[in-house]
This record gives sequence, C-alpha cells and structure tokens, in this order.
Amino acid sequence: MTHRWIDLVRNSDPLTTLYSTVPPLNAVRLRSIHLNWRGPTLTLRMDLPSFPDNAPADWVESGNDTFQCHLQFLAVNNFRMSAWRPPLLADISISSVRDRQISVSATGVEDIFSFDSSDSILVGHMSAFTGCDTGRDTGPRNFLGRVDSRRFTSLPNTYEKTFYEHL
Repeated sequence: MTHRWIDLVRNSDPLTTLYSTVPPLNAVRLRSIHLNWRGPTLTLRMDLPSFPDNAPADWVESGNDTFQCHLQFLAVNNFRMSAWRPPLLADISISSVRDRQISVSATGVEDIFSFDSSDSILVGHMSAFTGCDTGRDTGPRNFLGRVDSRRFTSLPNTYEKTFYEHL
C-alpha cells in the first residue's frame, strides 16, 4: 500500500499551513543525505517541487521561489545506495511493508537509494530561497523556524551538527 507521505509526518502542521495541498514527492531536488548511527536515522535535505501557496509575506517580498526542508526517517535499516550525484531530481516513493514499517525508494534517471524505516517521519529546517540557473542553493534564505531564523541567514556548513543532525 502506498501512503501519502504527509500522512506519515508526525509534525506536519507547518507544511499543511504553508500548502493548501502538500505536493507529492515527485521531481524533488535532492540536496543531501545525512546518516546518523543514533537511532539510526537518515535525513534528506530536499527542495519540494512547488513553492508554498501560503508562504509568509517576507518570503514573497524577498523574491523566494524555492522551498527546502529536511525529512528525517527513524529506525532505518536495509539502506542501499547505487548512485549519488547531487543535486538531482528524483521521485520518492513510500510504501508499507509491515506493521509500522515503510519502504522508501528514490529514483531518477537511475535508482538512487532505498531503505526501510519506521512509519514515523519528521520534517524540519524549512526554508525558502531564490533559485538560480545553476541549481545551487547557496545565498540568502529565509527560515520558517524561530531558532533557525535567528541563527542562520544562509545554508550552514555541513559540519554544523545542530542543523544536519537534529530537527
């Protein structure tokens, strides 16, 4: 059985406030994967395929046109990766495999990765920025969360554990 991904997100309120209809995970731009042995967890940083229709006024006034978030999967096992050349466009599919377990796979031009996890997903580090022709996500951005918006004005370096390991 295939799930609407948003139904599995425990803290979905910010997304359902930003979007009248949260887009499916088709043609998302995958930016990074963070594996953490604690849990074990896997966190995907990605751009959703459409900009929120209920975006905050400062996002609109700044000319932002791209929405990025982290999705964190808990109790990950059976992780397999066959390709990784970010940023890349991918379709992410989520299906039930057994009680409270899901199977997640990402495919683009080729199979990218797959894994199993608990059916509890977290979302965090939501932000908006203005996309560029090269597909890079550097430059100024606006964060939704109060802590992120006070700490960062652009994407933090990859060694910033509080950003990449915790939602």
